[in-house]
Amino acid sequence: MRPMGLKEDTANGVISLGIGVAVTWLTASDGDHDTTDLLVAVAISSFLSGFFTSYFAK
Repeated sequence: MRPMGLKEDTANGVISLGIGVAVTWLTASDGDHDTTDLLVAVAISSFLSGFFTSYFAK
């Protein structure tokens, strides 16, 4: 197990989450969807994408 690597992977996931949610929040228009649900979906997928990309890239 990589204890220090896990911290870096989690940090990359959080950074991806922040960027994804911020960009989505800024560009989401008031359409026929609920913005909260959209932001939750983007947050989950962004975190997992950043985390696992960092984890498997090494």
